[in-house]
Amino acid sequence: MVQFIYLFSKVSGCSIVPSSALFQKELTSKKRDEFEDILEERRLSSDLRYAMKCYTPVIYKGLSPCKPNAIKSVVLQSEQVQYVIKQLAKEMGESPDIIQEEAMEILDEMGHSMQLGTVRFFAFTLSKIFKQLFQRVCVNEEGMQRLQHAIREHPVVLLPSHRSYVDFLMLSYLLYTYDLALPVIAAGIDFLGMKIVGELLRRAGAFFMRRSFGGNRLYWAVFAEYVKTMLRNGYAPIEFFLEGTRSRTAKTLTPKFGLLSIVMEPFFKREVFDTYLVPISISYERILEESLYAYELLGVPKPKESTSGLLKARRILSDNFGTIHIYVGQPVSLRTLASGRINLCPYNLVPRHLPQKPTEDIQEFVSDVAYKMELLQIENMVLSPWVLVAAVLLQNLPAMDFELLIEKTVWLKGLTQTFGGFIEWPGMH
Repeated sequence: MVQFIYLFSKVSGCSIVPSSALFQKELTSKKRDEFEDILEERRLSSDLRYAMKCYTPVIYKGLSPCKPNAIKSVVLQSEQVQYVIKQLAKEMGESPDIIQEEAMEILDEMGHSMQLGTVRFFAFTLSKIFKQLFQRVCVNEEGMQRLQHAIREHPVVLLPSHRSYVDFLMLSYLLYTYDLALPVIAAGIDFLGMKIVGELLRRAGAFFMRRSFGGNRLYWAVFAEYVKTMLRNGYAPIEFFLEGTRSRTAKTLTPKFGLLSIVMEPFFKREVFDTYLVPISISYERILEESLYAYELLGVPKPKESTSGLLKARRILSDNFGTIHIYVGQPVSLRTLASGRINLCPYNLVPRHLPQKPTEDIQEFVSDVAYKMELLQIENMVLSPWVLVAAVLLQNLPAMDFELLIEKTVWLKGLTQTFGGFIEWPGMH
């Protein structure tokens, strides 16, 4: 440990490219100055007062909030769902009422039931937990201002990177802190198996999707219409993870296209003028699940989510997980991305409620957008010195001289900054 402290004290402030040293310093300082530690105020004031604050979030074009049950009713009575119900009833020889009851059961299993009381409970509890676990939670102020403006103007889809279960909790906590509308979050059905916790998550804005439902036409129709109804009407930002599951290696996973395709459809069918996609980069100094990931990478099966497992994990509260950086990226206009590339005329030739298989052009466009959003996430990740040290060591196994480690780490730091990377470096605050 003494050697590593010596390493950082020796290399902080050094530059590997003298001709661009001034540029690098300005670039790094500018990016770092954009971040604000939201836990600083929490350490100086009452968490109870914070949780019970007057919460008046910015909403979409002055829209009145809609109760969760009203959203379910709109989905169930929609032309899209009713069409599929009638088709299935005819094919199966069943009464449409029976199919409709099944659709209602799917909605009850799936739908969120956000309640302000539960949101306040999480605000209080997470404040206590985050202050215990993390030294700082740093957020770029400009990004939050851009997001505030975007939520007013168009439906918003939040696309955070996914390294930990903390991701979706932290994002909702952040939006509550800045008095923005809380997102409705796509979560795996596995969470419903967690007693109490599953229901709390539902009341905090989570809606639940089965891991696989490709062959279930009714489930697909209900799920897709539920997401599109919330998006079309701007009831709340939609949040989901392009990667689908958490990355165990801190490397971005190949994106999944299903949900992204669903949130794009209202724009393709001209049901909304535009949709904003917001890439969000969440960078950890240490991930809470690091030990669990290590076992999984060694071949130990992933344990099933459970309340008892969560309670056993409380021992991590005595550990220090360093700093989190959250960078809210520039909202990306779907209309701008599609301009000159996607021909929307074919959607005008078919009634909106009829299911349409995406054309090859649309599928390619969805794929390109998914990868673009992931690249924007990667671009705004914040690297710690330990990442650079680990990268150097992995390239020089089984061992290397300590002075050489210093030299190569400094070189990698300079190279990263030259290419515009974010580095959280000691002594550069």
